[in-house]
Amino acid sequence: MTAPTIDLEKLTLARGGHASPSEGVCVMEAVTLLAGEKFGYRPTCVSPVIGAYLRNWNDALEEEPRQRLKPYALKVIGTNTGAADDEVRAWMATDWLVRVQTPTWLELAGLKDEAAEVRALPALTSSEIAVACQATIDKARTKARAKAGLAANAAWGAASAAAWAAARAAARAAARAAAWDAAWDAVWDAARDAAGAAAWDAAWDAARAAAYEAARSALRPTEQQLMDSAFDLLDRMIAVGQVEDRMTDAFRSARH
Repeated sequence: MTAPTIDLEKLTLARGGHASPSEGVCVMEAVTLLAGEKFGYRPTCVSPVIGAYLRNWNDALEEEPRQRLKPYALKVIGTNTGAADDEVRAWMATDWLVRVQTPTWLELAGLKDEAAEVRALPALTSSEIAVACQATIDKARTKARAKAGLAANAAWGAASAAAWAAARAAARAAARAAAWDAAWDAVWDAARDAAGAAAWDAAWDAARAAAYEAARSALRPTEQQLMDSAFDLLDRMIAVGQVEDRMTDAFRSARH
């Protein structure tokens, strides 16, 4: 590996891809500079799942929180440890979306029973488990849609939406290589609808029909909580494949 050609402390991560470092650098382009690879946003030394997560999160985050990704330009080097590890990472992302992101919004919208039921689901580590959990997720979606009405698809907080996009991209990244069945789409759609509808309803409840910025202000603590949790997810995905990683062993054993 060549010596680093950038100073991460002085670097400001930018959105999107770039033709050269002089035009700007996203987090994955920073990885190629640090790892001595050809400049670009798909370094071969990084897990495809983690790469998808970081590319999407880099572009979805606002400028200030995006800078929290800078240390990961070093942390993710060497994470391309094979398809088996990436499948574990992908299910970690799926599990986070369903059992962390979704119930957080459900609870905020006042759907506490549904939030508790979704949180109590077993860890989603395989398509078989996902299929078995489908009825609970669908129930939450139905309740959230009914509560939010026609506004179920409205935009919600930037930080939480960014975390959702990143985790979804990470989980999807391994889908082409793994023989996951059609239950995937149903699980994704149900969880996304439930969280989106509940988030919209929570925003308007919190703002009491005031301006959108007031709603955003009321939602910021929840957004921050989810963003911190998404960083924890990223750390755990990076740990997959390391000898001391116990989370990987737990996810693997849960699948058998």
